[in-house]
Amino acid sequence: MLTADMLRRSAARFPEKPAIVFCGQMQRKVLTYRELNARANQLAHALLSLELPKGSKVSMLSRNLPEYGIVFFGCAQTGLVLNNVSILYADDELAWVLNKSDTEVLIIDGQFADRIPYVRQHCPRIRHVIVIGLDEHPSAVGFDAFIARQPDTAPALELSEWDPFCMTYTGGTTGRPKGVLMHHRARAVTAHTVVVEEHLVPEDVIAIVTPLFHVAALNIMFQPAVLIGATCVFITPWSPTEFMNAVETERITAGFMVPTQANTLITHPEFEPGRLASWVKLSFAGAPMPDWVQTELTRRLPQLQLTQIYGQSEMGVIAALPAHMLKAKLGSVGRQPFNVDLAVLRADGTHASPGEIGEVATRGENVMIGYYNEPEQTAAFFRHGGGWGLSGDVATIDSDGYITLVDRAKDMLISGGENVYPKEIEDVIYGLEPVAEVAVFGIPDDKFGEVPAAYIQLKPGASLTEADVVARCEQRLARLKRPRLVKFVENFPKTPIGKIQKNLLKEPFWKGRKKI
Repeated sequence: MLTADMLRRSAARFPEKPAIVFCGQMQRKVLTYRELNARANQLAHALLSLELPKGSKVSMLSRNLPEYGIVFFGCAQTGLVLNNVSILYADDELAWVLNKSDTEVLIIDGQFADRIPYVRQHCPRIRHVIVIGLDEHPSAVGFDAFIARQPDTAPALELSEWDPFCMTYTGGTTGRPKGVLMHHRARAVTAHTVVVEEHLVPEDVIAIVTPLFHVAALNIMFQPAVLIGATCVFITPWSPTEFMNAVETERITAGFMVPTQANTLITHPEFEPGRLASWVKLSFAGAPMPDWVQTELTRRLPQLQLTQIYGQSEMGVIAALPAHMLKAKLGSVGRQPFNVDLAVLRADGTHASPGEIGEVATRGENVMIGYYNEPEQTAAFFRHGGGWGLSGDVATIDSDGYITLVDRAKDMLISGGENVYPKEIEDVIYGLEPVAEVAVFGIPDDKFGEVPAAYIQLKPGASLTEADVVARCEQRLARLKRPRLVKFVENFPKTPIGKIQKNLLKEPFWKGRKKI
């Protein structure tokens, strides 16, 4: 299924229904399905008028604006590849990604127009810059002017669902990001997975509260919503107060959050369950959701059905834990959906037995084409053959097919020759009621090579001592797994979807030393 077909068909079914409601910075804008489809068609024609070769890269640097939807579905009709770029990049990171991706067209939010001169200077391959929200710019053309005189009907262009369609630079917790190149078919598979596993229907009003430059919002929430003709409410920037206001005003029924957002919502001093009465579906992923957050959400919002989903940019959604299994399988990330294969593989590529630790892998039409211009990284991802792509996550699988993550393979410590998984230690520390978030990672040690360190953020108003943490770990963990350093922090460095950047926490300890 081609991506643009999703919007075209929903526009035919629900022409006057709101497709996007934008709520942000004291503004409210609405695009109906008819309007969204028409403007996406205009953008497609405008991009085709640039006469770029098929497969050329168009990068999007923007907040969650209605134009993001226009660009997503417009670019999908052109044979060009849409590269979604983080708005959090520093100038050198931005230039690196734009150059690495071979970007020739940059569509940029007017709020970041001051970055255009730097891009022009450091990214010589970029031939066209289109700026959203500004009528004039000395080295760019305004978005509205760019599409203004174009037809609002779909261009006549033959495309295949196996054509490259979009790219996201993933990473941020370790090293330089890699460009994940996907075809239409892979993202369509994920959209259908989400609709089925999260029980989305056309009547839903779906909150988009994570950045659209990441697959979690763009491909795992917005695209499925358009597929079925639901309404999306873009809430930007994120704040618990604005989210509650939007739920109450727009009658939001569903949404996706990363664990950090759910945490800040449930602990917010102005949290009022009565204002969230219409909200009945929540899916979450991106990082492990502490069990206490899940339990507290269901206690305070009994109407809310929680669906945990698990996946990656490279493979979309590959596991889901439905609400009715939450209590029975608390701590699991779910089992495979109806349209992908999921396994836990040993180091030799054979299937692990129930309870045995291995690496999570998937195969099917959901899997990426590869890392753009990274043949060695791509080969490593597919190293077991048979179409299996490796996640880098260490896990066990039970006899019912449910996956429980043990840790990231790259986060594992080797202490005194023994494998130590930080998540096991984190789970023990999460058992202390004052703990909001914890990150365990390896620090160098002359005797054992490396030993665990624990950084802890407490819930608002809570108190805890290092002795409390040490005592709990002594009761529940072997000596080699007990943190040698405990530090309380105000917050953590995180990726846009809420993953703690352990590489930044580790860096001061390992500077000038070789990791063992």
